Amino acid sequence: MKVIPAIDLLNGQVVRLHKGKYEEATIYDKEPLNIATQFKEAGFDHIHIVDLNGAKEGKFVNLPHIKNIISDLGISVQTGGGIRKLADVEFLLDAGLSKVICSSMAIKNEADWIAALKKYQDQMILGMDLKDGKIAYSGWLETAEEDTFHFLERMIDEGLQEVLCTDISKDGTLSGPNTELYISLKKAFPEIKLIASGGVSDQEDLILLDEADIDAVVVGKAFYEHHITLEQMKSLHN
Repeated sequence: MKVIPAIDLLNGQVVRLHKGKYEEATIYDKEPLNIATQFKEAGFDHIHIVDLNGAKEGKFVNLPHIKNIISDLGISVQTGGGIRKLADVEFLLDAGLSKVICSSMAIKNEADWIAALKKYQDQMILGMDLKDGKIAYSGWLETAEEDTFHFLERMIDEGLQEVLCTDISKDGTLSGPNTELYISLKKAFPEIKLIASGGVSDQEDLILLDEADIDAVVVGKAFYEHHITLEQMKSLHN
């Protein structure tokens, strides 16, 4: 299993939200490069960064900070937040991002999402954020009507290879990941690379996800709140 350290950016600062609520943001560092450097020095060469301003506003507010991390540390970054059209995907890839995560775009602008999927198949990740079993988008403020499994089936037919799935009810709660959800998704769609996100509380959670053959996991708040060390994360990273 691949362990991917996470940085959430809001107004240029490293934060974590509680269940996706912007009014419940905890600031962990005012300089993102400090946190990214810790990840790099611990041996991680790929990190997950979300532009929370972008997710809400539809523009890449925190891109300068992300570009600094890439150029200063020489690590690869997957990012999401604010991506609304094909031109946005192209802009971010040109800016040096290794992979782009789309959630709102996949629902609200499916034509451009599919075009991006076909043009940059290896670099596109579907951000499938679930709220009460439905796909949420626009900063988790709205939910789609289409059945989650049906939507995934259609996207796989279009060439989708990688999914980042977040159970919003678990995000930022340190209450443990929704392992049953990830197991059911992996069983239904074994061909997909599945990245679990939300709720990881300690090393035991990572062990359970690894034993369930989940491909990758994003770790954020558990690290920031000192529930898991970088050494523990690295020990399960391969």
